[in-house]
Amino acid sequence: MERRCLSVFIALSLLCIVSRSFVVASDAVVSKDLVNKKVERTIDIASQLVKIQTKITLENAGKTAVKTVLLAVEPNLVQNLAYIGATIPQNTEDNVKQLKLVQAQVKEQKNIRFWEVALPRPLEAGRTTVLEVETVFTHLLTAHPQQITQNEKQLVRYRGNLYLYSPYATTTQTTNVVLSSSSIESFTKTKPFTQSDSNVNYGPFENVKGLTEGELSIHYENNNPFLTVTNLLRIIEVSHWGNIAVEESIHLDHTGAVLKGSFSRYDYQREQSGTSSVKSIKTLLPAAASDVYYRDEIGNISTSHLKVLEDSVEVDLRPRFPLFGGWKTNYVLGYNLPSYEYLFNSDDNYILKMRFVDHIFDDMTIDEATVKIILPEGAKPSKMDFPYEVTIGKQEQHFTYLDTVGRPVIVVRKSNLVENHIIDFEIHYKFQKILMVQEPLLVVMAFYLLFLLVIFYVRLDFSITKDTTSEAKLRAASLRDRTEGLQDKISYLFQNQEALITKTKASKDVASMQAGQKKINAELKTELQHLQDLYAKLKVEVPDSAEKANELLKLNRQIKDVIAQHVTLVEKLAYDKVNKAAFIQNEQTLVKKKEELNGKIDTIVSSL
Repeated sequence: MERRCLSVFIALSLLCIVSRSFVVASDAVVSKDLVNKKVERTIDIASQLVKIQTKITLENAGKTAVKTVLLAVEPNLVQNLAYIGATIPQNTEDNVKQLKLVQAQVKEQKNIRFWEVALPRPLEAGRTTVLEVETVFTHLLTAHPQQITQNEKQLVRYRGNLYLYSPYATTTQTTNVVLSSSSIESFTKTKPFTQSDSNVNYGPFENVKGLTEGELSIHYENNNPFLTVTNLLRIIEVSHWGNIAVEESIHLDHTGAVLKGSFSRYDYQREQSGTSSVKSIKTLLPAAASDVYYRDEIGNISTSHLKVLEDSVEVDLRPRFPLFGGWKTNYVLGYNLPSYEYLFNSDDNYILKMRFVDHIFDDMTIDEATVKIILPEGAKPSKMDFPYEVTIGKQEQHFTYLDTVGRPVIVVRKSNLVENHIIDFEIHYKFQKILMVQEPLLVVMAFYLLFLLVIFYVRLDFSITKDTTSEAKLRAASLRDRTEGLQDKISYLFQNQEALITKTKASKDVASMQAGQKKINAELKTELQHLQDLYAKLKVEVPDSAEKANELLKLNRQIKDVIAQHVTLVEKLAYDKVNKAAFIQNEQTLVKKKEELNGKIDTIVSSL
């Protein structure tokens, strides 16, 4: 239920953002007071895009101030329109860079697409202002002929409007067409015009009525790359451990003149033919990009080069084969970015600020782009700002290592994009920092459970029948270990008796020695009895070891007797019943005997 509510919240938030940025104005009115006093158009068709820069000097010929201006695009070109923007030049008194555009409708001309531009300040009566409008169109240039051989040049045709398509009358205007070469097959020769190298100039045209259309057709040579990204999948995975992973899956088509006939690599390399083909693609990545990889369905592509520039990282991508018209390829490009450059936070509030799309190649055109933003597990989006109209897909869940409920994925789609759309978007979300310890705790718990499982497993017995031989060996080993343990205790008690004897020789305190010897003898009796019982068990289980245990028992009793003699000798010394020389001689004999007995015991214990 919580996840469903979150999805609804995200969708509503995005709809609010879209509606706030691209409101469709109702009942817009074309002002009769506005006049395009001077229009200067530059149509750049040197690449695969059609870029039109229009400088309009607007005059308010009425008696009241005007707050808005309408821009229009020809109905047959609307579907090719990728970008439209309006600015006020910086050197004018209205020091505003980018103006806000909203779609508008005019009742009398509902078949025409209008945009309403709000001026930074009202245009007073009799005053003028300069407005610069930029429009970018895709797929307007068509190859003619549509098929060419490997050695032929690529010729394209442009069809457009010779005049500015504006709802206002124009006093004077000029049009300058910029081509990619001076090789021109044919062009519209509406007077006045001039042609110089790769430029064709038209005008000035005087007193042009509003919404006037005049055919402009140019057939010329254009061997620049006609590359179209038919499908782009851009995945941005955000991690609060200091990294943002970006991966782009790109489907690329050469949409120029289709190659006719077969392809000869020999001629291609010898004669440098195929001037309209594409050998490599230069992609610009953010300056902080690292760990860049480039691969396709086969694997990594080694024919690529990376150059670190001052403000970007340039990647020279070389496909496995040159791209001719009608050919296509697809590849994956990925890299990592440090999160501190794109992720900002205050307490539990975070803002992700990144580009919606990035530079793929110069004069790029993207038919369909899908951007997936994978937020950390537990993140809750609260606000999203996109710089242009987008389509919001259904929220998804992404699972990766150590995830439990999955990471929220925001899916955004947009069609018909160009380089003008390389603009930052913002996603605001909340994330509790305590959730950062979730993954380390999961790792600790996983290892803990693994160790418990191993401990439990090694203690299980999966045998169907009893192995009497193995069990006998285990019991024998256990009895031998117990024998060694008992012998260690007995040897320790003998050492304590020796220590008492040594102490009494110096202190002559016979009473203390007798008390200590009595206590130790009681313990010795118990341990020797245990050894006797163990001998009985060994006699049944391990006859060979039983004989050795019996020998140990005899030797220990002999040592006990020798120590008792030593005690008696020390008592006689304390009471002066034996002289010093006799004491030393007798003591040496006893010590030698104890050493021989201890040596025999060590030999038997090591052979158990």
